[in-house]
Amino acid sequence: MLRRSILGILLAAAGCSIVGGDPDSVARTRLGVLEPDPFRGSRPPADEIELGRRLFFDPVLSKDGSLSCVSCHRPELGLADGKPLAIGLAGKTLRRHTPSIYNLAFNSRFFWDGRASSLEEQARMVIESPDELGMTVDGVVEKLGRDASYKAAFEKAFPGSGLTGPNVLKALADFQRTFVSADSPFDRHLRGEAGAMTPAAVRGMALFVGKANCVACHLGPNFTDGKFHNTGVPGEDPGRLAVVRNIEFSMRPYPFFGNRGAFKTASLRNVELSPPYFHNGSEKTLEDVVRFYNRGGKANDVEAKSTDVRPLGLTDAEIQDLVEFLRALTSPVPVEKPR
Repeated sequence: MLRRSILGILLAAAGCSIVGGDPDSVARTRLGVLEPDPFRGSRPPADEIELGRRLFFDPVLSKDGSLSCVSCHRPELGLADGKPLAIGLAGKTLRRHTPSIYNLAFNSRFFWDGRASSLEEQARMVIESPDELGMTVDGVVEKLGRDASYKAAFEKAFPGSGLTGPNVLKALADFQRTFVSADSPFDRHLRGEAGAMTPAAVRGMALFVGKANCVACHLGPNFTDGKFHNTGVPGEDPGRLAVVRNIEFSMRPYPFFGNRGAFKTASLRNVELSPPYFHNGSEKTLEDVVRFYNRGGKANDVEAKSTDVRPLGLTDAEIQDLVEFLRALTSPVPVEKPR
């Protein structure tokens, strides 16, 4: 316990010294410019990417042929759907907000609760969810196998293996990995481009890495620590707790503080394009989100809420500057329909 306390003091001291520095230097240290290559030099063949595009737009993946991936992840809505809560098969309202899927290539956990560890696993879970696409991967393979053009496309994209379940998931996942947003005004500012960000956005960046300390969770080039936090968003959704209890700490008898009501830190890149916000879609605008955190969240569960969520003391002018900085993280990538 003593060692843990000492470590916490040292980390806090280190964080204070970093946050107190020059905003540009802190931004380069704590945030940085995103690497634009999602495949790290091993890009799949163009035929595979094009096949993934076709699958992404095709309602053949759903049980009744009514939904496709793009039904919820619409390019014109920031690869989200603009609704507080997602809509599934037969118009059923689901329990969580549809998140944007920009820059997922740089994530290691997927879904709000992190229950998938790869984009391929995420695709499988969506296909097999009875409330989402309502199929099985084997059932998808069977449906696609009735289409000669799909069979030919799989043989071309995956020579020697062709149309298989793993190849369906790989094509979908690799196409989604191409949704990389890495050329925002913020990126250009860090590269030294004069005037890339407005004066208000520059002031907002100083708040982001300083007084507001948003970098406590939204750090790194993708503006997320990839971890799970309870930020005081009200509701009964157990969040990460339901996953952790099943797969990590099933034998522990004590309460799971730090996981109850905790959700993955969302990337802020292109955040302007995909309102509303939070896992339950409860905040309509970016200004609403900043004001929520300025109040210190809502004390729905004091025991579980992250200690990083506390009143910020921002003025109205500072709130507007911080929102302007969030808008400076926008760099939409065209997601074209299949040829």
